[in-house]
Amino acid sequence: MKQKKSLIFLLSVGILLLSQHIPSLVLANPPAQNDSAQQPINATRAAREEKALQDARRRQLDERGAALDAKEQELKKLSAKIEAQVKALEDSKKRMDESLKVQSDVRKNKQDEKMAKMVKLFKTMKAEQAGNMINSLKEDLALALLTRMDTKSVAKLVPFISQPRVLKWVTDNLQ
Repeated sequence: MKQKKSLIFLLSVGILLLSQHIPSLVLANPPAQNDSAQQPINATRAAREEKALQDARRRQLDERGAALDAKEQELKKLSAKIEAQVKALEDSKKRMDESLKVQSDVRKNKQDEKMAKMVKLFKTMKAEQAGNMINSLKEDLALALLTRMDTKSVAKLVPFISQPRVLKWVTDNLQ
């Protein structure tokens, strides 16, 4: 359909150009009674030249169309390649996120197990010994241990733990 429209357009331009050349050819060589054979020759030559111009233009447009089609195909291939790479990256990111979540869960479970062992250890120790050890721990770790212990065990340890630390633990648990 595109080519048909282009062809019609080119033919109409050719006819327009031809109609513009014919009067000048006729005026340049006024018909004489003996010159009547020369007028069809000039018109025929002009028509051939016009047809040659149209054919050259048509070939040029066909070449450009073919070049554009080739570029379009190349762009489609590149687009498909980029989409595939994006999908692969998204899949890799998803697998990485899942792996990190699993690792985080494993670390958290191990930490919970260690904390449970420490709670059990401090519950089995004498209250004074456990209190002294809790005092020597970093505050965040000591507070985490106290939080994991049952109330009865903490009540036994409170007299042996520094009062500011006990107050911090109580304040944290009231909020």
